[in-house]
Amino acid sequence: MTGHTALVTRRSAAPARAAVLFLHGGAEVGRGVSRPWQLAAVRMRPFVRSVATATADGGVFLGEVRYRLRGWNGENADPLRDALAALDELARLAGDIPVVLVGHSMGGRAALRAASAPQVSGVLALAPWCPDGEPVEQLRGKDVVVLHGDRDRITDPQSSAALVERARTAGARAEMTWVPGGDHAMLRRRGRWHRAAASVVAGLLSSSTGAA
Repeated sequence: MTGHTALVTRRSAAPARAAVLFLHGGAEVGRGVSRPWQLAAVRMRPFVRSVATATADGGVFLGEVRYRLRGWNGENADPLRDALAALDELARLAGDIPVVLVGHSMGGRAALRAASAPQVSGVLALAPWCPDGEPVEQLRGKDVVVLHGDRDRITDPQSSAALVERARTAGARAEMTWVPGGDHAMLRRRGRWHRAAASVVAGLLSSSTGAA
């Protein structure tokens, strides 16, 4: 897609001391154009608002990764490419600042992979898609938190738990928090999802900058 901009600013900060980028879900295979009004993108808006409130003291840039296509698309890993492009754009815009990635489902998978970028200090993965054999070496030295509902029927909570354990073995500071009654769409117990996400992101920012 010619001229594609991967970074969408949701709240600017000048100067920015840290940033949070949000990555919404998608499909295993999907070559249609990703649009901001599609349901997967809309699901992330309450999380953006919750994190904005939790970081209202200033200095935290908030942005979203704009995908070119709706799907992961096998070895193309299209959302990962978009996430890395957004990180490059953010570095040009705000300089060398720590970044926390917040991703849901396919976006969680992309966020965990994109932790290979040196400026990524932490990842919050919401009900992430964690196929067998997902790499974890890129998480070494990073802070990783996974939130997963125990009623999720789309992505496997046990696969998330297994990835967290492998990430710890690889040297990540990784933990998993269960959302009792939580589903994949994060609609059941949605207040708990939003509060937990805001609290986790504030903690991850504090770890990387010394202040929430």
